Amino acid sequence: MKIPAVKGFRDVLPDESARWTWIEQRARDVFRRYHVHEVRVPIVERTNLFTRSIGDTTDIVEKEMYTFLDRDETSISLRPEGTASVVRAYVEHAVAAQEPVSKWCYFGPMFRRERPQKGRLRQFHQIGAEVIGRDDAAADAEVLLLLHDLLESLRLAQVEIQINSLGDGQCRPSYRERLRAFGESRRERLCENCVRRLERNPLRLLDCKSPDCQAAMADAPMMIDHLCADCAAHFATVRAMLEREAVAVTLNPRIVRGLDYYNRTAFEVLAPGLGAQNAVGAGGRYDGLVKELGGPDVGGIGFALGVERLAMVLPEMPGNAAPDVFLCPIGPVAEAEAMHFAHRLRRDGMAVEIDAGGKSLKSQMRHADRSGARCVLIIGEDELAARAATVRDMIGKRDYPRAVSIGSSATQLRETLAHLEEKADGQT
Repeated sequence: MKIPAVKGFRDVLPDESARWTWIEQRARDVFRRYHVHEVRVPIVERTNLFTRSIGDTTDIVEKEMYTFLDRDETSISLRPEGTASVVRAYVEHAVAAQEPVSKWCYFGPMFRRERPQKGRLRQFHQIGAEVIGRDDAAADAEVLLLLHDLLESLRLAQVEIQINSLGDGQCRPSYRERLRAFGESRRERLCENCVRRLERNPLRLLDCKSPDCQAAMADAPMMIDHLCADCAAHFATVRAMLEREAVAVTLNPRIVRGLDYYNRTAFEVLAPGLGAQNAVGAGGRYDGLVKELGGPDVGGIGFALGVERLAMVLPEMPGNAAPDVFLCPIGPVAEAEAMHFAHRLRRDGMAVEIDAGGKSLKSQMRHADRSGARCVLIIGEDELAARAATVRDMIGKRDYPRAVSIGSSATQLRETLAHLEEKADGQT
């Protein structure tokens, strides 16, 4: 009986996994250059971590979290996003007492029980970065420069970074009231969720995906027009720093972000070719979140990118690398010798594939061809007697009988293969 994967959860097979690894390696390189260090946080957290930090009127909390009662009746949830867990770890381990500014990154799965769609699954994977301990505009600019450099490293030339300011505790309350009053005047055109948000979180009116709600709120007042002097100056400084570095960003005054903890700078990363839901990442500033979760009153800013959606828009999708060499033994004695040879080469740093198991040479060669190997070493009775393998050039379709010593080191093998390649080029 076949048992399929749970709906919204999927397997990542080797070719796709290789592309994910390529993405992660480039992210790690950019993080290293910005002196950002990796943190690993649990997949399961107490539910109130998310209801306190994300906000109990967000879609994530209202209908998307995987939440369970543990045996001791504690409510626990699979993490739906990374920032809350990172901040929880920062507070729990009193990191502020050890370093004034923490620059952390994370990689891993998140979980939301939403309707599966293109590039959006119930288990999805994110790459994220957080800077905790700074509330200045230069920190915002540095995070956006990091994000830009990461997207550039992934060769995503067509993506667009959109930014906005969400204000702060000084200017947002009055704007919230203006927006609430505007929404109230259109109450009959709003969906049930937005009617409920009118009092609890009117900013979410701008974030609703319902076409009717979007039409109703099309001419709503925008936060960017109601910023206090400090928020306006902060946002202007961020934009000026990005402009000086020739990093193009687009102002989108409708960005509000789906989580309650964001304030001031917020941004999204949009990519062509993904349809209406074209975001591959997002982030922003969250001053106040650390204090809300029991830590010091310090600022923070970060972002997360969806690995599945990044992989969908990569201009080049590298798969698994071909082995450096493929060994084809013929017979049980040759198999044992080939296994010993392969192990020595692997310990020397070479990628070696071997197709043992008593298969015919023809079958092994088909496997070698599918692997993409540049050359094959054949070890049969004659080769064993001579202690030298026959080399088959898979590109030039040439054989070099007993050309490689079975006792070769990886360095010696590379030199011999390079010499044979030069010889083949000279004969062409």
